[in-house]
Amino acid sequence: MKKVLLGAAVLGAIVAGSVQAQVPADRSVVYRKAGFQIMANHVGRISAHIKGERSLTAAQLELSAQVVDDMAKVLFDGFIDGTDQSANTKAKPEIWKEFAKFKEGQTRLVGETGKLMVAAKSGDKAALQAAFGGVGAACKACHDTYRAQ
Repeated sequence: MKKVLLGAAVLGAIVAGSVQAQVPADRSVVYRKAGFQIMANHVGRISAHIKGERSLTAAQLELSAQVVDDMAKVLFDGFIDGTDQSANTKAKPEIWKEFAKFKEGQTRLVGETGKLMVAAKSGDKAALQAAFGGVGAACKACHDTYRAQ
């Protein structure tokens, strides 16, 4: 329960910071790395549920899908011009060279995470699995092009 509350607090801070003002350039790498970590945690929870490695309640599944969707909407605010040279990031310089195309990837991801939320609320495991595959494909497409391994 403490982890859920902590995650919710961090998520709230990230979303509130995004809504109130653009992320400061000197904090952008920390912002996006923290957000991606939260997102990865909830993607992992959903994945484990689909694989039968972990059983999530309907409420937990919906919460994880909501967090993934929220992160998809706000994380890209942390990709600020001039933050591409950080030694502590896997972001490739191509992000800033092809920023419009990069943002198209975010649009695709948000579309897929929206489908994930609908599927999580439906309780239909096949729909959840299909929607999860769409999210994974959107993530992979961006990572293949814009993330250093």
